Amino acid sequence: MTLASCASSISAAPAVALVDAPARLHLGFLDPNASLGRRFASLGLVIDGMSTRVSVSAAARDAIVVPAGCADDVRERIARHLATLRCETSEDAPVRVVLHGGPPAHAGFGSGTQLALALGRAFGACHGLELDTRRIAALLARGGRSGVGIAGFDRGGLLLDGGPGAAGATPPLLARVAFPQAWRVLLVLDERCDGLHGSAERVAMDRLAPFPRELAAELCHQVVMRVLPGAMEADFEPFAEGVSTLQRIIGDYFAPAQGGSMYTSPAVERVLEWIRPRYCAGIGQSSWGPTGFAILPSAERCAEAVAAARAAGVVDPALRLVVVAGRNHGARLDDRPSAPRDGRGSA
Repeated sequence: MTLASCASSISAAPAVALVDAPARLHLGFLDPNASLGRRFASLGLVIDGMSTRVSVSAAARDAIVVPAGCADDVRERIARHLATLRCETSEDAPVRVVLHGGPPAHAGFGSGTQLALALGRAFGACHGLELDTRRIAALLARGGRSGVGIAGFDRGGLLLDGGPGAAGATPPLLARVAFPQAWRVLLVLDERCDGLHGSAERVAMDRLAPFPRELAAELCHQVVMRVLPGAMEADFEPFAEGVSTLQRIIGDYFAPAQGGSMYTSPAVERVLEWIRPRYCAGIGQSSWGPTGFAILPSAERCAEAVAAARAAGVVDPALRLVVVAGRNHGARLDDRPSAPRDGRGSA
């Protein structure tokens, strides 16, 4: 089945379609190797402030434009995705694809999934087609383990998926909770290193020991009985304790692939482990990192924690600290008025 056969026509296609796709934090797997019968299942949070922005427009000739300093593999990935979309839709007119910005790659924000989905959505809009998000994800090989990036693209919020289905089907969304508006997330970025990805990630996953059944049960309990109810009722303490417990258990499991720690970056670990007991924060690392996070009950409390950590000398000068809110909506499509097809831009 091709995208062309499952796409529906929408109103006249714009000459430029811009998609703003949100980043997500991966807060942990519930059962990495199916000790309770179903593998993975993920908890994730969609956040503001770290969006991937992609536009597709009609052009006289093909062009792919990426920000200065962007890795070569990003341009190559866009070209591969574009070729796949064209094959599936039979839409092969020249286009200009611009990556306007996004979070750092291989840092725990799900940038690869958001790039793929944003490109698919913008490509479809530019050609007058409405393409289903889950189908785009499957076509462009996203969502093999976690579905929170896919669900986050559509809906935002705090998300729980059920892990991949039969034959690797995209994980179903089990729960979606609006993240309390007052709560904030302190991101601690160490841009000197990358999290595991690609073949190295696959090798690391294959080498891990079986995950104990009793720990998988404990993670399910923490998520269902503390994290999700805490968010639904804006009850911060059980939410934060549940997130920290989930992160500690799953982080200890993945530690052998990360140099013996639940954190990829020792500098990130130092900040978060200093903040947690003093501010009762929900802390951890998103996916393979190196980005860490501390969730706090208000912007004021977040500012206090940052100032105190800096004053205590626990913040490495090379780290970047960013405060963001949760995002309770998904990607946004901006259909721009028609523009001349000049085809300019570096390719």
